[in-house]
Order: sequence, then C-alpha cells, then structure tokens
Amino acid sequence: MDFMQALRRRWADVDSLVCVGLDPEPSRFPHRFAGDDDAVFRFCRDIVDATAAHACAFKPQIAHFAALGAEASLERLIAHVHEVHPGIPVILDSKRGDIGSTARYYATEAFGRYGADAVTANPYLGRDSVQPFLDHADRGVVILCRTSNPGAGDLQDLPVDDGKPLYQHVAAKIAGEWNGNGNCALVVGATWPEQLREVRAIVGNMPLLVPGVGAQGGDVEAVVSNAKSADGSGLVISSSRAILYASSGDDYADAAARAARDLRDSINRYR
Repeated sequence: MDFMQALRRRWADVDSLVCVGLDPEPSRFPHRFAGDDDAVFRFCRDIVDATAAHACAFKPQIAHFAALGAEASLERLIAHVHEVHPGIPVILDSKRGDIGSTARYYATEAFGRYGADAVTANPYLGRDSVQPFLDHADRGVVILCRTSNPGAGDLQDLPVDDGKPLYQHVAAKIAGEWNGNGNCALVVGATWPEQLREVRAIVGNMPLLVPGVGAQGGDVEAVVSNAKSADGSGLVISSSRAILYASSGDDYADAAARAARDLRDSINRYR
C-alpha cells in the first residue's frame, strides 16, 4: 500500500484528519523521564501508542531528534509505528530541498534510513531539487506552499508576473506538472484560512498538510470550512505541543489521547 492509499484508508477507518506531531523537548517531559538515557524514544513511543486510535498520521520533526543526537531513537520510533500500528503513515518533517546529487541522498535518508512513508520538501530550488523524492512513487512528497510562520509572506506572497502571489503559482505547478505519480501533497498553514481556500480551489482534492492548529492559534472551523475536499476529507491537520504536552504529570499519555480525540471530534463537527 502506498502513502496516499494508506492515508485515505486511515481517514475512512478512524474518521480522523488528525496528524500527531512528534517534536520531543526533554525539558517538557514528565519528571519520571529525568535521568533516562532513552527518554526521547520512550516518551514518543508512549504518545504514539496512546494517540494511535485517533490519528490519521504521525509527523516526527527531524530537527528535534537530531539536535539531541537522537537519530537512532527516530529510526526506532518509525519502526515502532510500522510494527505496532501498521497502516498509519509516518510523515518525516525535514523540509528537504537541494541540488540533484544531494537531494538523492536526502531521499535515501528519509525513505531508506528512516523508513518514512512521506517527507516534507522545500520547492524553492526548483523541480530537480524535489525530483528524487517524487521518483519514489509509493512515498508521499509534502511540499511547502503557504507556511504558518509570521514571515511567510516575505517571499510566498510576492506577486508574480500576472499579479498572483507566488504560493498560488507553487500550488498550480505542483498540482499540474510535478504530480505525475499522484504522490504530492501541499503544506498550507492553519493561520491563513483565506489562503487555504484559494489553494484548495487550485489543487482540487490533493491532500493538504495543515500545521498551526492548537499552540499556534489556528482555528479549526476556519481550516475545515475553507480547506476540506469535496468528500469532507483531504486534510492532514497537525498538532504537536497541544497533544504532546497536554499534561506534565504521570497521566501524560492519557492526556495526549484525550487531546487527540478532542481535536478529532472538533474537526469532525465541521466536516
């Protein structure tokens, strides 16, 4: 089963558009992990196991692991998802994009070393920088389009020759030219509901990964009403801190499960 098939099946099987972001910050772990050399893996594993019933995908952020020297924990974590929760796709959030030979190694890193089902990618070096990822037809390539950070508009909103902002050209080019294997999705931040609506109109039913709900302040109703696909799906709505750190006590896993379930239910009210 390829990434897109797994994602669509997950949407249907658990009636959820929630993606659980895995961004470990040991300073925020419960006290029980103090002094535990395997804390990063154990904490993230517990969150995965607690939230799996409510998730359409998991999204580990590679920098959070790499900065801690915990790449081996990331490998083990993705393997754990595949072994214990088969059918839930893993999106490696690494935002890669580089010249051809380097991009091939980044694709090997994401899909070979880590075994991710999809990867986030940056399109601003052009198609050849993303092509090595696109060539893995069974894996997803989730490409930045209109991001949720405050400075996104510095470049992404710049008008191009026809007056339309650059992010709309990115959306059209990926949907029309780069998606030959049907394995592309786009990143559009939850903090920009109007842009979500515009991108959805350009790309049809292509999946949209939507970060920014929860700690970053994105509004669930605005996201769903502006960006759902014709069948009420089409979204991978990512929440990290609001789920991971729902409690700092020994009930951290149960609290994460409740936060993921509550987000799922909130999303579904507007579908």
